[in-house]
Amino acid sequence: MISRGRVLAAVGVILGLGIASLLCAGSASLPVRDGVLKLPGLQAPVAVAFDGYGIPVVTAGDRLDAMRALGYVTAQDRLFQMDLLRRNSAGRLAEVLGESALQVDLRQRNLGLSPVAETVLRRLPEEQRAVLEAYTEGVNAFLEQMTVPPFEFLLLGYRPARWSPTDSILVVLAMFQMLNGYEDDERMRTVMKASLPEDVTGFLLPPLDTYTARLFTGTMRRRSPVSVPVEALASLRQAGGQSRAIQTSVVPGRKRELGSNAWAVAGAKTEDGRAILANDMHLDVGVPNIWYRVQLRYGRVEVAGVIVPGIPVVIAGSNGLVSWGMTNVEGDFLDLVRLDLNPNNADEYATPDGWRRFTIRNETIAVKGDRDRVVEFKETLWGPVAEKPLMGHPVALRWIALDPDAVDLGLLQMDQARTVKEAIAVANRAGGPPNNVVLAAADGHIAWTFMGRIPVRRGFDGSVSVSWADGRTGWNGFIAPDELPRIIDPPSGFLVSANHRMVGEEYPHVIGHAFANGYRAYRITQRLREKDRFHETDLLALQLDTTAQLYEFYRDLVKRLLSESVIEENPDLADVRRVVAAWEGRADSDSKGFGLLVAFRRTLAASVFAPFLHSCREQDAGFVYDGDLDTPLRTLLTEQAPAVLPDPARFADWNTFLLYQLKQTVETLRTDYEQLGPGDLRWGMMNRVRMTHPLSEAIPGLGRWLDMRDEEASGCGQCVRVLSGSLAASQRMVVSPSHHSDAIFHMPGGQSEHPMSAHYRDQQRNWSGGLPTPLLAGRPTHNLTLQPSDRGGAS
Repeated sequence: MISRGRVLAAVGVILGLGIASLLCAGSASLPVRDGVLKLPGLQAPVAVAFDGYGIPVVTAGDRLDAMRALGYVTAQDRLFQMDLLRRNSAGRLAEVLGESALQVDLRQRNLGLSPVAETVLRRLPEEQRAVLEAYTEGVNAFLEQMTVPPFEFLLLGYRPARWSPTDSILVVLAMFQMLNGYEDDERMRTVMKASLPEDVTGFLLPPLDTYTARLFTGTMRRRSPVSVPVEALASLRQAGGQSRAIQTSVVPGRKRELGSNAWAVAGAKTEDGRAILANDMHLDVGVPNIWYRVQLRYGRVEVAGVIVPGIPVVIAGSNGLVSWGMTNVEGDFLDLVRLDLNPNNADEYATPDGWRRFTIRNETIAVKGDRDRVVEFKETLWGPVAEKPLMGHPVALRWIALDPDAVDLGLLQMDQARTVKEAIAVANRAGGPPNNVVLAAADGHIAWTFMGRIPVRRGFDGSVSVSWADGRTGWNGFIAPDELPRIIDPPSGFLVSANHRMVGEEYPHVIGHAFANGYRAYRITQRLREKDRFHETDLLALQLDTTAQLYEFYRDLVKRLLSESVIEENPDLADVRRVVAAWEGRADSDSKGFGLLVAFRRTLAASVFAPFLHSCREQDAGFVYDGDLDTPLRTLLTEQAPAVLPDPARFADWNTFLLYQLKQTVETLRTDYEQLGPGDLRWGMMNRVRMTHPLSEAIPGLGRWLDMRDEEASGCGQCVRVLSGSLAASQRMVVSPSHHSDAIFHMPGGQSEHPMSAHYRDQQRNWSGGLPTPLLAGRPTHNLTLQPSDRGGAS
């Protein structure tokens, strides 16, 4: 996406317009909410009612007319967001933002998402193509009627081009890229395998964390399932100390997983037999929010939920018979194929059929205010050649998003599902980014399964980069829909999915290697076991849970380090012991002591692991050890084997080493937070929610108008209430399919991306404060009628 502060082209435009002129023009671009408008292609009139939050309730005779109306109203509210999403995927940002966006465009053009989208569209089933065409007609009807474009287009000096069905596919591919289009884990694992003994790699990259292990076995292991390989680890230690900058560059400890929570309680866990679904999807939140709230009525269908602007599919929602929610599968859906080049001809690479020439694709990238760039990209039979080599070798990208068989709009059919079994069938056959799908039905049943295409690998497990040149290694298509795992009505009466590993070793296919730490799933499970009966408000309260048991280990470590004798020698640490001992176990904005524990854990990860990873940096200068490091870190800190003391040249034992790291943490916090002592430092001072508009730094002061208020926040990166910087719950939904009137929904910001709209930030307070608000639209405050183009007029 766009990097803030780099939209230099905007400055000259806004100075030319003047703020007053921009505001005047901006007010003219507010959408029409009342009266009668024409919409070409409609088969019959469509009514669109808007409630006090600007949520559209579309009532149409059939699905296609509903989608035409949906395209129209979504474009009214989110046109610039839609344009950015398609431009980002296609690598066409520089033509409106200038050279500052060129590197993004180069990266995207290398992927070649535009030709993929065109192929996907040609191969879609007729029913799905018809939906995209209807949605496109609605978007373009608005574009044709639009007299003044939204302020972002005025600021940047261009008008948006017409929408096309291919653009909607590009937005789908943008979601793939957001959720699973990352190479980092495979690059890390490949370097580690090449640089470290096998037992060290196994220790540093354990297949299960402690919390996930407990969910599988029912017992919390006191010790790590993998013991410290003392001798092998000690042999890797770099002699002498390392600077803090080097340590944190090797082990940054800041990886944020784009994930989500979803769980369902069956009828046996509620007073009246209703099943209830809770879902909060965690993404980098911005302005506007990625989700757009909708309520659609056509034929016998009524669906309420959220779409991504540009994609006419309800991603999470309810149809009155079945409710569905999503969490990202932290799986392995991308492989880096090592390319063996012909030593006599660097334009050829080895394949199972012999040497083959690279396919060359030339792309012209338009750059606003500068010359066009003509760039050459190389492709292989497995996919494009990656931008960066891996340990000096070129690699190709084999990624599900680049396979047209993995992309479709099959989730559309969820509007017809009547039971969890029917919903499972829809999910298992739908293309799109792989997700966990959690379901609740009106008859009280619940279920979990996967959606999306998951590769079947032969000859390897996908964890590291290997050559596919001999034909024995590669993909054998995707897991068949009927072979995807699923759980229906477990004996516990509930199901939980929080990006952790959902299938055990008995499952015959590899799903992934780097699942999220199971703490969130463990905490949700813990809470759901504590009660026999739940209401919607109980599940909202659980979504807002800030309990941080994962940090109790580090609290206890600090308490042990700061013994009475240590305090006598270091009286300035007495306040540290007091505030840590008094910590109430939560990550609330006013919690004291928790911020110190978070910073101490990060310091420990860098100082403990970095001395043993020097050989990895020698193999690859860009190597980073990141991810869920908690299991090996706890194990090292528990066993404290003298032979693996990270820096024996400066420290006589583990206690001395750890006490130094604690002191360094305290000093860093004092410096960063203006000499505040640990007893004064509230978590909210360190943990602030940041939601910014992509153009907010185009000119000084613009951010105050465009951004949501920067405020202290409760939650943490590991809490059920995920909140860390801009990573947060992009929505919260709690719904029983048969009781929509009791359903709850939150999202940050508002429906509109127009800063002069009443609906730009009117949902922010409810989201930030966790205030229960309805899923269904309220009483209509505006009514718009969309007429077929050959009847009626505009007013």
